[in-house]
Amino acid sequence: MAATSKRATRSGFREREYSKTSVWAGRIVVFVLLIGAWELLSGRAFNAFWLSKPSLIGGRIVEMLGDGDLWYHMSATLQEAIAGLAIGMVGGTLLGIGLAFSGIFERWIYPYMMALYSLPRVSLAPLFIVWFGIGLSSKILMVTAMVIFVAFYNAFEGMRNIDKDLMDMMSTYKAKWSHKLRWVVLPSITVWILTSIRLNIGMALIGSVIAELVGSNRGLGYYITYSSNMLDTTGIFTGLVLIMLIAVVLEQCVLLLERVLLRHR
Repeated sequence: MAATSKRATRSGFREREYSKTSVWAGRIVVFVLLIGAWELLSGRAFNAFWLSKPSLIGGRIVEMLGDGDLWYHMSATLQEAIAGLAIGMVGGTLLGIGLAFSGIFERWIYPYMMALYSLPRVSLAPLFIVWFGIGLSSKILMVTAMVIFVAFYNAFEGMRNIDKDLMDMMSTYKAKWSHKLRWVVLPSITVWILTSIRLNIGMALIGSVIAELVGSNRGLGYYITYSSNMLDTTGIFTGLVLIMLIAVVLEQCVLLLERVLLRHR
């Protein structure tokens, strides 16, 4: 009976496996339908001034590519997001691992981490501008503040879910802390860290754009603000579309990394 149940479960899982061709075909169909509906309805069902058109947005991207504005603004946002993401991920992950290993110290510190996490970090952007100006430092700090807590909680929860028998076995053989970290801790929390990176891609872009909205002279957040002040709806949607494209590309990079790191899992 149990064997039959297992075979049925495996069969059910096989039924949910789809080929790459069908997945990408479905994605393309959904994309074409959404963009086509937007293009057809804009100017007919609603005023194109409010939501622009995909054709106008595509034309604006080509225009920005031609005059150099595309890379000028995208590079600034990318630099801020990736730098802050790297710092926040490393800092938050190490903090989560360290706190999980700290014994009673964890009980002392954890409530304060929750208190800091509850702060509306968006409201810190003006403060960072006052402290560090409108340069790169304030933007990276804002992104780090957005990212670090997600990295911390994922690493901390990953540590709490490690098989205690494995840790006890390592202690029995008098393994060093560095050996425990290399052979048990890091392999066990890799999935948690990768999930944290995927979640933090959006947080990093949000942080960089918010910082640029508050005070900047370049970046996609600045471009959105400038377009808004000029009542340029196409410019606003162009900035939003470019941010989404960056998020999609970074997500695919993380998925490739995940396949490499988890191929033997």
